[in-house]
Amino acid sequence: MKRRPAKARRFIPLACALALVAASGVAHAQSGAADRGKYIFDSAGCYGCHTEPGGAPMAGGPALRTAYGTFYAPNITPDPEFGIGQWSDADFTRALREGVSPRGEHYFPVFPYPAYTKMTTPDLLDLRAYLTTIAPSKKPSRSHDVNFPYSIRLTLLPWKWLNFTAGEFKPDAGHDAQWNRAAYLVEALTHCGECHTPRNWLGGLERGQWMSGARMPVGDLIASNLTPDKTGLASWSAADIADALETGTLPEGGTLGGEMGEVVKNSTAKMRPEDREAIAAYLKALPPLPTTVKKKEK
Repeated sequence: MKRRPAKARRFIPLACALALVAASGVAHAQSGAADRGKYIFDSAGCYGCHTEPGGAPMAGGPALRTAYGTFYAPNITPDPEFGIGQWSDADFTRALREGVSPRGEHYFPVFPYPAYTKMTTPDLLDLRAYLTTIAPSKKPSRSHDVNFPYSIRLTLLPWKWLNFTAGEFKPDAGHDAQWNRAAYLVEALTHCGECHTPRNWLGGLERGQWMSGARMPVGDLIASNLTPDKTGLASWSAADIADALETGTLPEGGTLGGEMGEVVKNSTAKMRPEDREAIAAYLKALPPLPTTVKKKEK
């Protein structure tokens, strides 16, 4: 067996050391991205939609009943067969930013990509990094049960043309950093407007009535008016709102329940205090709009 030259023998340990340092740096970067992604994951409320009570985390969610049919959030664990393990970063980004699957299918907007499209690319990639750390599940995703004609996915093309604009959030120079942070959280990451804004008969958001309360239920919830109108949060202080987002406690007593109780437990309670405070300030600064929800007579 030939001996390597002395210079080569001296180089091998150095090369191995450099490789170990480089690998350690990559692992640290990936770990940091996943850590940041966990915060994005919690803020975006992924757990509640994609996890059935008592089921494996992110292996598919419970039934979500709407006026258009019943939807089931899919398995988004890193399982290569039943989850998103074979997706590339580009596939993941396209799904959240454009509402299109790796196979080219258009997603129903019950998946809130009209809000997630505003997420920054670093946040999208950090979220992706965190999802790769979740235990893979072999549970197949359930098929949606959507009413005709909404079940025809080709109808989503004109729907998108009318109701969807893809693109990352752009800060508003006319507002301060706290407002812009809150606008990003509310309009993109936590997607509050997707539930708390009225929709037209096609299911598009009526943006002129932003955050003034839903007309149609999602699950058991008819989301309330979050503007500072007397039919909304006029009597709530910013501190009341921040406290409700952290503890679920209402200023007049009682607690938030149902879908909103789940949002607090698995999402807003895990956010940083300064982010909850920013959201509260943003909501109090909204134009007051009367709710358009009409309660049924008993």
